[in-house]
Amino acid sequence: MSNAAQRSNRVLIVATIMLATFMVAIEATIVATAMPRIVGELGGFSYYSWVFSAFLLAQSTTTVIYGKLSDIFGRKPVLIGGILIFLVGSLLCGLAWSMMSLVLFRLLQGLGAGAIQPVTMTIIGDLFKLEERGRVQGAMATVWATSAVVGPLAGGIIVDNISWAWIFWINLPIGVISIIAFMVFLKEDVAHKQAKIDYLGSVLFSISIVALLVMLTETDASVCLLSLFAVFVVTGLLFLAQEKRAPEPIISIPLWSRRLIATSNAATLLAGMALIGLSTILPLYVQGVLGRSPLVAGFTLTMLVVGWPLAVMLSSRLYKAFGIRRTLRVGSLMFPFGACFLLFLTPDSSPVVAGAGSFFMGFGMGLISLTSLVLVQDSVEWSMRGSATASIIFARSLGNTLGATVLGAILNAGINHYASGEAAAGLHEALNQPTGLSALAADPAIRAVFNAALHWSFWGVVVVAVLTFFTTWLIPVGPSQKREGTAVASEAASH
Repeated sequence: MSNAAQRSNRVLIVATIMLATFMVAIEATIVATAMPRIVGELGGFSYYSWVFSAFLLAQSTTTVIYGKLSDIFGRKPVLIGGILIFLVGSLLCGLAWSMMSLVLFRLLQGLGAGAIQPVTMTIIGDLFKLEERGRVQGAMATVWATSAVVGPLAGGIIVDNISWAWIFWINLPIGVISIIAFMVFLKEDVAHKQAKIDYLGSVLFSISIVALLVMLTETDASVCLLSLFAVFVVTGLLFLAQEKRAPEPIISIPLWSRRLIATSNAATLLAGMALIGLSTILPLYVQGVLGRSPLVAGFTLTMLVVGWPLAVMLSSRLYKAFGIRRTLRVGSLMFPFGACFLLFLTPDSSPVVAGAGSFFMGFGMGLISLTSLVLVQDSVEWSMRGSATASIIFARSLGNTLGATVLGAILNAGINHYASGEAAAGLHEALNQPTGLSALAADPAIRAVFNAALHWSFWGVVVVAVLTFFTTWLIPVGPSQKREGTAVASEAASH
């Protein structure tokens, strides 16, 4: 155990970590539920997916940097600094006057959020021995499950009864309490380390990914697309060259090129793409086509995160009964099975159909996520376990970033394909009104166009889910990994 953090006040510190984690965990579902109303008031539907992409991009690209900064300056100042940035971004998001300003403030919010998950996980590693961490991991899993249930409910209530700004401002009291608690309870005696942070690699990676995301979002000017593609390729190649020579690269190429880690990360990235697509597109369908309230839309997403922790709780029994390989493959089959429910949605469907699809996708994701993490951690020595675990977190964040942008671009393309003349004008006018989705659902012609366009995105989710299924079959599972992985997973899932 590290000497950086003392073991006193461990229960209070874990409670504070759970509170800070809840603040970030609730962000995805509460914002997804409220976004249709926000777009209606601010306009700029074409930037819908960027509200999610900006946050996830900033969060994913800063995760590794914050982890290294915490080794140099200590956990407490880096974590408190990240929470402060997150709170400033939350405050400004509630004051946004346009979709573009909201995207910029979400970017700032993501820059702060990037510190919270890696540094809190590091603090848990400082405070608890390996055999003690299973119980803490179980507690953290309940935070994500609870936030997933509370998020849609809170989002629906806030949007229906108060200003949408409060979906961001609700973070302020939680963040302030977390900061005060960390200052009081977390005691550190930091032995400062010298570390060369790969800032150049981080900048090159960010430029390359931003160019890719803009290229996927803006599909009009061919000259602009070619320029963006050139920037993406050049900065991507420079990034790879930088990572090969950097003393402490943001991404370890030798580590990521191992077959087990590469295939696990690929499956996690694809699963992240499909899930964020579901989270951003399904509320639009439930409200704009089925004509249901934001609260109902939120509960269809809640079923996703009911399935996820249920799969985690059952994983140890499934591993013992069927083995890791079969559990992983059956779990990965549940993922596209759930996605296919989306294809059968019609304007007359019950929200229960959408909720069932969400549940099965969540159950499949729970098994894919936990099993991949166990296999990756078991495949490397202790000194590299942190980097290997970070690669899974990073892959999931990057998948979320790409998924929000790609599936948002598919939706915009579907709208442009099906909407023309008066229908197109009516659809865009409806999407840019505060109560536009309910009005849209009441107009059969516009509703039919929106239904067809959203099904393009549903097909995108299904395709990515099928690719996830096939990728999991490429993950190698050896005899030793089956035995040891089962032991690790049983410890993690039994609490």
